[in-house]
This record gives sequence, C-alpha cells and structure tokens, in this order.
Amino acid sequence: MSNTMRVAITGGTGFVGRHLTRELVARGHEAVLIARGKDVRDESIYSLAGARFFASDLTKVTELQKAFSSCEAVAHCAGINREIGAQTYRRVHIEGTRRVLEAALQAGVRKLVLLSFLRARPNCGSAYHESKWAAEEIIRSSGLNYTIFKAGVIYGRGDHMLDHLSHALYTFPVFGLVGMKEKPIRPLAVEDLVKAIVAAFNDARLSNKTMSIAGPEEIVLSEAVRRVGQVIGKKPLCVPTPIAIQKGIAWMAERTMKIPLLSLAQLRILSEGIVEELPACDALPNDLLPATRFTAEQIQKGLPEPGAFGLRDLRCSKA
Repeated sequence: MSNTMRVAITGGTGFVGRHLTRELVARGHEAVLIARGKDVRDESIYSLAGARFFASDLTKVTELQKAFSSCEAVAHCAGINREIGAQTYRRVHIEGTRRVLEAALQAGVRKLVLLSFLRARPNCGSAYHESKWAAEEIIRSSGLNYTIFKAGVIYGRGDHMLDHLSHALYTFPVFGLVGMKEKPIRPLAVEDLVKAIVAAFNDARLSNKTMSIAGPEEIVLSEAVRRVGQVIGKKPLCVPTPIAIQKGIAWMAERTMKIPLLSLAQLRILSEGIVEELPACDALPNDLLPATRFTAEQIQKGLPEPGAFGLRDLRCSKA
C-alpha cells in the first residue's frame, strides 16, 4: 500500500469510527465515513480536512461499492447492541457484513479490517454474540486480506461506558451491579484500539489474523464505577443486583431510551466478564499491546458534559 491511504469506515460517524477518522487524518490519510445519517453528537468530524461523509446503510452493494471506490482499505466498524425494528443483528452484523465484503471485492479493496467482540462465538444462546461470530466467519472465508479485532469494553470520548456511567451517577444514588458476584473487565482505551486498527492496514504481522484486544488492567465493575465517581465527585452505593432484575431494567431501557442505560446484549456481556476471548485466537505483537490504564486522567478525557439523564434521553423525545 502507498504511504498515503484512503480508508472507508462503516459506522464512520459512530464512537470508534470518529476516533479512527481523526487518527487517520492526523497521519495524513483520507477517510470516507459511511453511515445511514449524520450523527449530530460530534459535527466537527465532518469538517476535518481529508474526511468526507457518504450516506449509505449496509443494504445496497452498489452504494457501498461507490463509497469504497479508490479506497485501499475498509474498516468495518458498523454494529448495534440492541435490535430496533428492521435493525436486527442478522441484518446489520451478518447480511451487512456480506454486502460490505461483496462491495469491497468489486471495488478492488486490498484490505478489510473487522471490529468484532472479545467473546463473540457460536451456539451460546445470545443473538448478539452469535451474529458477531457469523460476521467473523464471513470475513475469514472471503479470500481477501483481513484482520479481525475481537475487542473488549472500549471507552473514550463519545462512548457508551463513560457516558452512561457518569449520567447514571448524576441521576441515581445507588448503582446496581450485574449479578450477585462481580465479573472482571479490562477497559480498553479507544486510542489503543485505533492504533492497532491503523497498523493492520499495512503490517504484514496482522494479515489474515483474528486478534484479541483488551485493556492492560483487570478490574471489577464496582471499581470502574468508583473511579468514575471520584472524578465527578460522586460516591454511589454499589449494590449487587440479581440478573433477573437487571433483565427487567434492560428490557425497559431498550424500549424507552434512545441509547439504553443497559441493553440485554450488554447485560449478557457484563454477566460473563470481559477479560478473555472466546474462542482462543491470535495475540497482538508486543508493540501493539494496549498500555493505557483506566486512570482519573483517562476518565476525565472521555467524560461527556456533566448532568443527569433527562427527557432528551427518551425515545419519545424530539430533542
């Protein structure tokens, strides 16, 4: 590949897509942001030199092929963590990945990077996990030069983790932990993930590999809550909560909130722990291993504007 690349990013206006765009542009590359519509949460992304927006969902191969034309690589970051209407796991993760691959092959793309989930696997009883695994299998059998990143819980500016944790702590004096016994997580800084994705476009060590990527520090959720609380000046009471109760909360949140406080897929993820990949896969080279710890400085960098959940967060709100 040339020193200057043009990279198409599905889910380009989402959390990881925006950070990847900024990193590519900062390195002198070009980025094509592909999404169904413009995300207004960070409109500065559209005015970046070297970045352009292409409106398309994952249903039309011809549209995707246009977006991919003249691109040397595609970063397939589009995904959902709950189903709404026609936006199902099958349609987005499986059928969408098939169309992305078909369009990439037709456009002559040389490299495809897929962002998957650390514990995506078949036959586990979770449509989210199984659909992510199916997407991996489609890419692995494609014949195209690929890298698949099975990522753990990712945090940074514009994420779900810090956004929802901080808003929850401003809203509720009590924080319900997932289950009666906590499972560990390894928070992954989005900067470390983006660094690895960019490396995959050119680094032969990552060619045709499925690689796990998670943060360097293993902590339990209550510790993550405590650290975020310290930064924003809150001391929540963390209470172990039965999974059955959390399922009810997640079910209600999915139906009432634009971005749920907790989705059923996230509940399953947290109830398992997010430390080791399933099934076993390749390890990153040492120089690409995440090194950023979940510190007060990192938390501060990623926090949204302070405030509690409100009417604007409800699906019925026009705000």
